[in-house]
Amino acid sequence: MTSTESGTTYPSYASLLEREGRLAGTSWGLFPDAGRGTPSFIQPDTVREAAGCVRTGTVFGLDYPADAFDPGMSLKRRAPRQTIYSAHPAHRDDYLDGYYLQGSSQIDGLRHRRADDAGFYNGTPDDDIREGTSALGIQVWAEQPIAGRGVLVDLDGYCREQGRPIDHAAGQPLGLGLIRAAADAQAVALRPGDVLMLHTGWCEWFLALPTEEKERQRDSRRASGIEQSAEFVAWAWDNRLSVIAADNFAVECLPPVPTSPFRDTAPNDRGMMHQQLLAKLGLPLGELWQLGPLSRHMKATGSWDALVTIKPLNITGATGSPANATAVT
Repeated sequence: MTSTESGTTYPSYASLLEREGRLAGTSWGLFPDAGRGTPSFIQPDTVREAAGCVRTGTVFGLDYPADAFDPGMSLKRRAPRQTIYSAHPAHRDDYLDGYYLQGSSQIDGLRHRRADDAGFYNGTPDDDIREGTSALGIQVWAEQPIAGRGVLVDLDGYCREQGRPIDHAAGQPLGLGLIRAAADAQAVALRPGDVLMLHTGWCEWFLALPTEEKERQRDSRRASGIEQSAEFVAWAWDNRLSVIAADNFAVECLPPVPTSPFRDTAPNDRGMMHQQLLAKLGLPLGELWQLGPLSRHMKATGSWDALVTIKPLNITGATGSPANATAVT
């Protein structure tokens, strides 16, 4: 059992696994705001301390343009089409068609994934997850934005320094041991409520490819990312992470590794950890974040933390949204 700054005590992941029935391995019922999930680890004191990470006054937007990934890795999501119109010569207005809310830099909401073996987060009935309903919707984090200490772990830089650059084309799995080693090399210590940002270099690599190679990579269904493991899920919970974000397609690697322990419990996701993190722990995932410029700045200054804010679009019942994430160093 560990306590947050608010004095609330939360069980270890090992204890979560001992909960009975559908509660096994979940955080269901543990947070005061049932639909907020692990951002509940961030308390007012956490935010005030995060303000101390502002040292240079440099601001970074962590979102790519809405049409950056066209083509991208998704088989369905396409870039939005903008239309500008005018009602009279002095007026301009516009709207978007075909706007996939998770088509570029985004944050997964808690209704984005259902656990095959347990259901939606907090036992929310399936019928409550549809258009026009609010349960587990992204608006929870829009009405009370996520703000706190963001910590960047530069996996790309660490692997290059070790002489083993990440093989993005092959969809290299990035294990927990690698993440820990890179964090140790940066002398990074995690705190409850941290927004963990993993810089893999995937987005900059992918966006630099010619269109034909982007399409071949998409068709290969291979993307580098975190290796699926029970140890990573336990580590994320026991460190009280509020958000995990990365500059890659799905945070975790695709396809899932053959040794994934979640192949039986998450068959529709072929053993991905999304169900464990989103539907069971209530831990939001940020994907396709623009972390390259921030990572290079942090390496130059020698400080790997920042004040980070995440303000999704206020769309009731959305399954995900542009993250609208900002880092201030």
